[in-house]
Amino acid sequence: MHPMASGGDLTLTILGFLGERPMHGYELKARLSALTGHLRPISDGALYPAIARLESKGLVERHEEAGTHAARRQVLTLTPAGREELLRRLRDPGDLDISDQTRFFAILTFLSALPDPAERAEVLRRRLAFLEAPASFFYDRGAPVKIKDEPDPYRRGMLIVARASSQAEREWLRERLAELDAPR
Repeated sequence: MHPMASGGDLTLTILGFLGERPMHGYELKARLSALTGHLRPISDGALYPAIARLESKGLVERHEEAGTHAARRQVLTLTPAGREELLRRLRDPGDLDISDQTRFFAILTFLSALPDPAERAEVLRRRLAFLEAPASFFYDRGAPVKIKDEPDPYRRGMLIVARASSQAEREWLRERLAELDAPR
């Protein structure tokens, strides 16, 4: 299953996109697909049951509007309770939402919806703390394998790419935190 198709990510992204504006299911699916990439599409079998669950919880409402060619279409709208749930998920993401890159990028996609810069900064601080904790993909006798010591060229490549990505993300997080923490 694609990470964006898991319950938490899909719920967050549905709430996030509907928080930007009401839209019909087809448009929502297109926005989700654009976010997740064409190689990892969201299936109707995942999307529409997720929307139905959000409706049953009172987070999303559905109403009909006239379509462009006289066909009626279902438009989805975020309710006030749905907006509160979106803000709650952004304010207090779970540990997996912070540690998993795909899930964290879903958080970043909608983090501007949090009105308080201090709350946005706290989420970024959690991600930065996670990235700064010592970690490796491979261990030898309990110690992380250093890039120069990894004999397998493909594993070494994975370590090199992961290190560069992590370094770039840490730099961006520090810059953004400096901006958010600056006196206004």
